[in-house]
This record gives sequence, C-alpha cells and structure tokens, in this order.
Amino acid sequence: MAKRIEKAREGIDVDKLYTLDEAVKLVKTRATAKFDETIEVAIALGVDPRHADQMVRGVVALPNGSGRTVRVCVFARGDKADQALAAGADAVGAEDLAEILQNGKIEFDRVIATPDMMPLVGRLGKVLGPRGLMPNPKVGTVTPDVAEAVKAAKGGAIEFRVEKAGIVQAGVGKASFTEEQILGNIRAVVDAVQKAKPLGAKGTYIKKIAISSTMGPGVKVETQSVAV
Repeated sequence: MAKRIEKAREGIDVDKLYTLDEAVKLVKTRATAKFDETIEVAIALGVDPRHADQMVRGVVALPNGSGRTVRVCVFARGDKADQALAAGADAVGAEDLAEILQNGKIEFDRVIATPDMMPLVGRLGKVLGPRGLMPNPKVGTVTPDVAEAVKAAKGGAIEFRVEKAGIVQAGVGKASFTEEQILGNIRAVVDAVQKAKPLGAKGTYIKKIAISSTMGPGVKVETQSVAV
C-alpha cells in the first residue's frame, strides 16, 4: 500500500498549481486501485460557516452523472407515493418508513419528502441530521414534485454543504469516466458553489481547489482554470 501511494505521488509537485486539465489527467492516471475509485473535488472557501449569513449549501446536477447507485427513500402518501415509486424510489412510505429509520436501519443515500410529511419526518432529526439526510426545501428534497426529485437524485444530482473548516467536498465521478466527463462535472460543482455565494462572504470567496481519487494523492488546481 505504502509503495503504491509513493509511486502515485511521483511526478506531482505538491507546491505547484496545475490547470484543471493537467490535474484531472494526473489524478485519473494515478487511480490504480483494484476498484473504480471516486474522483473528489475539495473547494476551500473564504467563509465562516458558524455565521448563518456565511453558510453555503445547495444541489447540483452533474452533467455526466455521479457513477454511483443512489438509494432514495420518499415520505409521501396516496398519489404522490405512487409517483415516487414510478420514478424509481427504492422505498416509499409514511409512519412505517419512519419506524424503519427510527430503528437505525439507514440504507439510503437521499431522503425526500412532500411538505405535508415534514411534521412526521421532523421527529427523525436525531437520526437523519447527523448523516446529512434531513430533507430540506433549499436543496429540493422537500417538494410536492417527488417524482422529479427522485429522477434528479438517481440521475446524478448531488447535495453540497460547507464544512466547519470552510471546505466543500463532493464526489464528481469515477476513475473510469473520461477526462472530459470529469472536467464537466467539476466545472458544474464549482459553478454551483460560486452561485451559492452567501451575502456574508467577504474577500476572496473561492480560495483553493484540489482534486484527488479515493486512494490517490491530492493535486492543487489553478482556480482561474476552472471557470465555466
């Protein structure tokens, strides 16, 4: 393992800022694990998320998909429940679904709810909140159009949220993707983060960008080269 990591770092200048094209090529060619590694982008922002007016969060549709199988559960009743199932939701329900999640059986990557179900879903805050799964209208997971939300989640829409250290991290595809697919997804994420700039952000907003694969080294990117 150590030898493989050392070999992957060969030819990468840790102090250099590479163009996005160069960085993607370096990361992709060094993703040599026996599984299809995830390519990730990390964006350091000039915000302090402890202040409400500097929180950054949103959702972005990756133009080339995420390469992941996203498991979606939906809180809905009646026609809305039928629509969610038809759209490909993995589980749909109300009190029965809440009981499953309350018992700690979390086998989903996205939780979606119709607005009328939020009083029920709200009781699951202690279970869903720490996992980042609590439905939120700001990222389209509390919506009357559950079918569209399910399709978006299955089709490669991902949520992003700034962490305490002021960093947004997101998976932008797999090592098996073409360089063009990875480039397109990274630009989409950076563009979405740029558009989510909060009113309280002062000075330089996007400070640093780096990309890496699951088992590979990080490569620093020139922020100017990522412009859409």
